[in-house]
Amino acid sequence: MEFRIDSSELTDAVAWAARVLPARSPVPVLGGLLLEASGGRLRVSGLDYEASARIEVEADTARDGRALVLGRRLLDICKVLPRGVVECVVEGARLSVTGGEARFGLSLLPLDDYPAQPGLPAFRGVVDADAFAAAVGQVAVAAGRDDSLPVLTGIRLALDGTTMTLAATDRYRYAVRTLEWKPECGDGVSEAAEGADVVVPARRLTEIARSLTTAGPVRLALDGGSIGFESDGTRTTTRLLDGRLPRHDKLFSLGEHAVAVTDRAPLLEAVKRVAVVAEGDSPVQLAFAGDTVQLQAGYEDDVASQRLPALLEGADSMTVAFNPGYLLDALGSFGTDSVRFHLLGPGQRALITDREDGVHQHLLMSVKPLV
Repeated sequence: MEFRIDSSELTDAVAWAARVLPARSPVPVLGGLLLEASGGRLRVSGLDYEASARIEVEADTARDGRALVLGRRLLDICKVLPRGVVECVVEGARLSVTGGEARFGLSLLPLDDYPAQPGLPAFRGVVDADAFAAAVGQVAVAAGRDDSLPVLTGIRLALDGTTMTLAATDRYRYAVRTLEWKPECGDGVSEAAEGADVVVPARRLTEIARSLTTAGPVRLALDGGSIGFESDGTRTTTRLLDGRLPRHDKLFSLGEHAVAVTDRAPLLEAVKRVAVVAEGDSPVQLAFAGDTVQLQAGYEDDVASQRLPALLEGADSMTVAFNPGYLLDALGSFGTDSVRFHLLGPGQRALITDREDGVHQHLLMSVKPLV
């Protein structure tokens, strides 16, 4: 195998495929990246038992061939290569990488021991990459981190007609985001009536979504065990999680409640400011009354407060308090100028939305207000 390619293009391709490599693996070849050169194209592939990634880029292929090398070592080399054209050649049991006056040699791993790349599941439709990445980021903040309950570390992805719903919860908060997508089957015939409801590992889905930004339309593939995404030159898959997340419908139905509207960015900064005196998970209190909200945190001599404009409807006053970390995550996940707090009262659930139609919703449990 022998090919030439610009160093930046090689680095980007190797970095994209190396995202799925396991940090540690009892199977050495799973730490490898497969390089395949032919017909003016270079394909770089990586996998572990949970996910796979493949990317194709243009290259000057002087001799077709395949090589398996340690992926993270190759990525480290790519990061320090001089700018310009890089030449990669298999010489015996080694891959030689030459850029300018710098030359590196990498031992080859046995190709016979490397598993075959999984294929894409059935094609289901197309979603805009940027919109999808933004939506995943908005709900991922609420996903659990405790691996003892694997399903709570996932993001629910539900397809219903032309609506995709993403949701995540760690039992203390619940984020939901809807967006439009275009359902299609493999031959281009609409399949809007066919739905799906699966749970995808949040960490994997976040990595995938970030890697696909600016890719334009992305093909989504799905079956009972895995989900895949394909754009121009890239393909990635990941296994689904077993189980289902609790439904959010009843939780988000508050009945009669008060609504407070305030500017998001000033509130976010004010929460950060007053939370510096909060010990551990002690709450930040929001006291809404008339056209203001008074923020307060801390106890006894160590206290902080700030007043901001806000509009409360449905009650004369309302005081609620939240875990500051959870509140900051929720406010930071919104991209709108203002947010709406739907409030039942102290110690009860509160729903934060971007606007009246609730495209993005984030549920928090309020805690006992400060005395």
